[in-house]
Amino acid sequence: MELIDITRELFSASPYPGDPVPRRDIVRRMELGDDCNLSGFYTCCHSATHIDAPLHFIPDGDSIEKVELSRCIGPCIVIPAQGILTGKDIDQLSPRAGDRFLFRGDGNAFLSQSAAFALADAGVLLVGTDAQSIGSPNDERTPHTELLSAGIPILEGLNLTMAEPGLYRLVALPLCLAGAEASPVRAILIKD
Repeated sequence: MELIDITRELFSASPYPGDPVPRRDIVRRMELGDDCNLSGFYTCCHSATHIDAPLHFIPDGDSIEKVELSRCIGPCIVIPAQGILTGKDIDQLSPRAGDRFLFRGDGNAFLSQSAAFALADAGVLLVGTDAQSIGSPNDERTPHTELLSAGIPILEGLNLTMAEPGLYRLVALPLCLAGAEASPVRAILIKD
């Protein structure tokens, strides 16, 4: 069994334009005579590798602690992709209910509204990308709205450089942040 960490490091990842920069504050240091090392951190819920919950774009949508964790664990497929995928592109992948798709495009794999609709209509459980957002810079809202209104969590900011296209088992659990629209995750792929 091989484990592949597909998480971007929180403090070194470039934040999405307009998002706050993550930081870690040292509270106690043993080297200065404190009993233990202790630190706190501040971050945007969408920093580095994270999962969007429906509340991100759906006003009365579920917050992150209500996302079904079973959607975040299970078989997935890493698919090479570049640019903005269309519904026709998704139809060629023949998605089925229960699929989890992770798009690997060197930070340049996005969904159009029609692609998001095709994935939602097929009943996929989770969609991810190695881009900072599933929506292109010209259309953030509609792909998010299509997926999140269908209850499909969106995994963004993945580091898929070490993951060849193919089948894996995904584990990407969000923190339990009551009322939040997203959460950072530690995401791994398992190759049997």
